[in-house]
Amino acid sequence: MVRCLIVDDSPVFLAAASGLLRHQGIVVVCVAANGAEALRGAERERPDVALVDLDLGGESGLDLAERLYRRSVPTILMSTHAEQDYRDLITASPAIGFLPKMSLSGCVIVRLLDGAATGPPER
Repeated sequence: MVRCLIVDDSPVFLAAASGLLRHQGIVVVCVAANGAEALRGAERERPDVALVDLDLGGESGLDLAERLYRRSVPTILMSTHAEQDYRDLITASPAIGFLPKMSLSGCVIVRLLDGAATGPPER
């Protein structure tokens, strides 16, 4: 079972994503609306992965991904925007991947985690 932390400043998205992922077999161990909550949740729950919105209101999801990386929490960045809008920033980050919010699914999360475990793809 994959244990997941979800970080987003939208309570509506947090509720919808949590329900969807739980239905698909992902254990949502914690939800957070900002970086401080996310770091506390990561410390307490030790998730297998964190899903982090790129735009957390006044905070940067990219900065949070870096802080989670230092705590050995693999991070998948999410956004309502297209990946190509942020490609360079995502590539430069320690995130293991990007997931459009419209494509959120447990299968994709597992696939990204499995890919991270086997190393980066050949370029």
